[in-house]
Amino acid sequence: MLTIDVISDVICPWCFIGKRRLEKALGLLGQPVSVRWHPFQLNPDMPSEGIDRKSYRIQKFGSWERSQELDAQVATAGQGEGIVFNFDQMTNTPNTIDAHRVIWLAGERGLQDAVVEALFQAYFTDGRDLSDRTTLTAVAVGAGLDQAEVDALLTGDTGLDVVRAGEQEARRLGVSGVPFFVVNGRLSLSGAQPPERFRQAFEQVGETVVKPVQEG
Repeated sequence: MLTIDVISDVICPWCFIGKRRLEKALGLLGQPVSVRWHPFQLNPDMPSEGIDRKSYRIQKFGSWERSQELDAQVATAGQGEGIVFNFDQMTNTPNTIDAHRVIWLAGERGLQDAVVEALFQAYFTDGRDLSDRTTLTAVAVGAGLDQAEVDALLTGDTGLDVVRAGEQEARRLGVSGVPFFVVNGRLSLSGAQPPERFRQAFEQVGETVVKPVQEG
């Protein structure tokens, strides 16, 4: 079985775009695939409640105008993948440690892809605040996780050591930006690659692609 490890952060728009492009490429395969999601915090020192997005982006990019230019570029790329980025609805840049703990739990329950998708949609399309535990719980439960289990996770520290270890492993591997993909533990791809590049990677590790890539 083809195994793909994805290192990402749920507040990274290119990780959402990369997920869509990977899914297109996976649709070309005639066999089961295991996709495993691993943690990476773009802002590991972010306060637990997050930071006002406009203030954060001005500090990071120098001006709100530059931030809007970058958002427009992402929105255009997202349109090509069927993603609606509603940046005007996003008011808070969250700390994502709890979101990564939820993703870890989802992996334990066989719901990781559904939960990752729900978190991306909640943040980028619906403008929901993923640093708010009530919101995070609602999104996770909506994607299939048990509410009591999510509540217990978020009120304790279960999964925290696993997430921290996952982040350390990513940095040990030299990952400095996301998304980052590892195919069959052998071939690495950095960035939101086009489906054709994923197809080439699958063939490089000996997998058979059954259909040609159709871009767009």
